[in-house]
Amino acid sequence: MKLSDLLAGYDHQVLQGDPESVDVRAGVAYDSRRMTSGSMYVAMWGSRTDGHRFVRDAVERGAVAVMIDHPIADSLPPQVCVVQVADTRATVPVVASRYFGNPGREMDVVAVTGTNGKTSVSYMMEEALRTGVKTRAGVIGTDGYRVGHEPIKIDRTTPTTPESVDLQHILRCMRDRGAGTVIMEASSMALTLHRVDCTDISVGVFTNLTPDHLDNHGSMEQYKQAKLLLFRGMCRRAVVNADDPVSTDIAALMPGAVTTFGIDSATADFRATDLVVEPTGTRFILHHNGHQVEAKVPIPGRFAVHNALATVATCHLLGHDLDPVLDALASLPPIPGRFETFQTPGGVSVIVDYAHSPDSLEKVLSTIRGFARRRVITVFGCGGDRDRTKRAPMGEIAGKHSGFVVVTSDNPRSEDPETIVDQIIAGVAATGTEHERITDRQAAIQRALAVAEHDDIVLIAGKGAEKYQIIGELTVHFDDMETVRKLAAGPSAS
Repeated sequence: MKLSDLLAGYDHQVLQGDPESVDVRAGVAYDSRRMTSGSMYVAMWGSRTDGHRFVRDAVERGAVAVMIDHPIADSLPPQVCVVQVADTRATVPVVASRYFGNPGREMDVVAVTGTNGKTSVSYMMEEALRTGVKTRAGVIGTDGYRVGHEPIKIDRTTPTTPESVDLQHILRCMRDRGAGTVIMEASSMALTLHRVDCTDISVGVFTNLTPDHLDNHGSMEQYKQAKLLLFRGMCRRAVVNADDPVSTDIAALMPGAVTTFGIDSATADFRATDLVVEPTGTRFILHHNGHQVEAKVPIPGRFAVHNALATVATCHLLGHDLDPVLDALASLPPIPGRFETFQTPGGVSVIVDYAHSPDSLEKVLSTIRGFARRRVITVFGCGGDRDRTKRAPMGEIAGKHSGFVVVTSDNPRSEDPETIVDQIIAGVAATGTEHERITDRQAAIQRALAVAEHDDIVLIAGKGAEKYQIIGELTVHFDDMETVRKLAAGPSAS
């Protein structure tokens, strides 16, 4: 595709070469190491470095065009076209979507944002579409990229929402594999950094807003404004949790285009009442458009019902009948790392959950306390190089709802794991609950299983389905549920 076509209508300055004569035939890339002959290099700021430093490297690897947003010192071969824009991050989604043929326009793209529930809603919606509605769906998020059960193999550079070039590539792959709907997790940083711009989002889903990621956003107001970017012209319709105050902000931004769901809100378009929470799931009455129907989801807790309501409302908005959607949710398979359960031979129930914020930990533990017959034992830690202000509050929450707490390591990254544990312990100690510190995560899980007795519940929180730990510069294999199964099976399993 001609560079002039990729940039048509977008303000830019040609510093060198002729966009009319440059054919970008081998892709668009923001990492110079991914360059091939005939590709276009976009110099962007990353989390650690400035891509403008690698322009010459990109050219040496075959870039025929370069996009920058501030001057560079290198002089480049005359055959390389160089264009400057005001902000490469804001421009690259335009270029990438055009290069891949605007794939979002050919499907229903659903973008899910909120502090908690994004992955669970994505799984629920995927299952409702696949087994209920019998349509092919793609998923983009924390647990990878897939169409059906077929993974799309693209190197991950972000934990949740891909960079815009990768996102448009993934969307094109999904459409080519027959996906009619794509469910995408849209993180606050992805929205702020323009990763999901130019994606042609059919429905934006808002789950909730609670304190998290304040190290990135600085304040709850800025965090909220980042989430609201999705509803400032990026999606055509919205599905919103009416039990969260942010719903009023979204309604003001998108008058007449908002569908609501909730439990407490009496005016929600999709409302759940008469909740019955059991260890095996939650039953409720679904109210919609003057009708009511019995429904259930095989996950205990109010949060699971909120996620199910978001799924039902979105599927209905996309034109699907409610009955097959509800049938699919009633028989939902376990969601990896989201209230995922295991029973040990000794009768101890183990729950692995991704809860890694004060609100999510509070919800999970409150739910467990609602059906626990004996003691609740909690194993958790907090990630390094992330919001330090939540560590003591999470310790206090764990202490308040548990009979015994084992504080351990999560992903310490560049921080001293012992310092992180110290900060969590301060919160646990304030509750007076019995606790231990065991920084080695496997040893911490082993200790919790050792002290647990029949009918006790062990919650292992914070990492969910993650299959790694980040310790310093190393990423090592670690899977909470895999560890639980191995330890429960005894020495013969190793």
